[in-house]
Amino acid sequence: MPELPEVETSRRGIEPYLKGATVLHAVVRNSRLRWPVSAEILALSDQPILSVRRRAKYILLELPTGWIIIHLGMSGSLRILPEELPAEKHDHVDLVMSNGKVLRYTDPRRFGAWLWTQDPLTSSVLSHLGPEPLSDDFTPQWLQQKSQRKSIAIKQWLMDNTLVVGVGNIYASESLFAAGISPDRPANQLSDQDASTLVSCIKKVLQRSIDQGGTTLRDFLQSDGKPGYFAQELQVYGRAGEPCRQCGSLILSGRHGQRSTYWCPHCQK
Repeated sequence: MPELPEVETSRRGIEPYLKGATVLHAVVRNSRLRWPVSAEILALSDQPILSVRRRAKYILLELPTGWIIIHLGMSGSLRILPEELPAEKHDHVDLVMSNGKVLRYTDPRRFGAWLWTQDPLTSSVLSHLGPEPLSDDFTPQWLQQKSQRKSIAIKQWLMDNTLVVGVGNIYASESLFAAGISPDRPANQLSDQDASTLVSCIKKVLQRSIDQGGTTLRDFLQSDGKPGYFAQELQVYGRAGEPCRQCGSLILSGRHGQRSTYWCPHCQK
């Protein structure tokens, strides 16, 4: 599943082609995604795109009459393509633009979404979300305050989008390794120093991945079709049984909340 860095990479890739251009109309070949494509999107006509933003793992297109909310689901991707390029089997939605391009949404598993809202702040899929991890709102004080009554393993807790958005499975494992914190440690055992270190590491790991264009593990491609390169820098994720690059101990794996977790037993306490 594309995580926050992959979604931000996609946003940056499509923004230059969309911002300021006009959506002439939408082409919906299959509206049966995770939720049905909103009727307002089907009816779009001659709407300029005012901004291209991201909230958590959602891409937001601002139009004068409302907002398109796009989620890539498990295997979705967005490409900027020439209007005349024929659609293929899994190309479900096009936004046909005034500049001769189309924004094409491809999703083999059809678990993504194209929704409409008048206000992202009140949208049912966005209103409950926690702070952005790269924003000033995500602080050690916030993390420490939220952890006080949480005995859940910290790795699983970090993936709760009401705490902080976008710290998915890969980046939770990588950030905990960078911070030297075991994924099994109860969240309420974080010290002030632990919280400060962990927030700093989450920000650095996510920013580094964005700079590298995301992490290609299975399906993710950037909007230009090129893979992300952060996978080449992973320290623990997907490396069970391999030596730790810092100490040489073998990387262990387990599960938290039905998700795979990877850690170094020597470097993380």
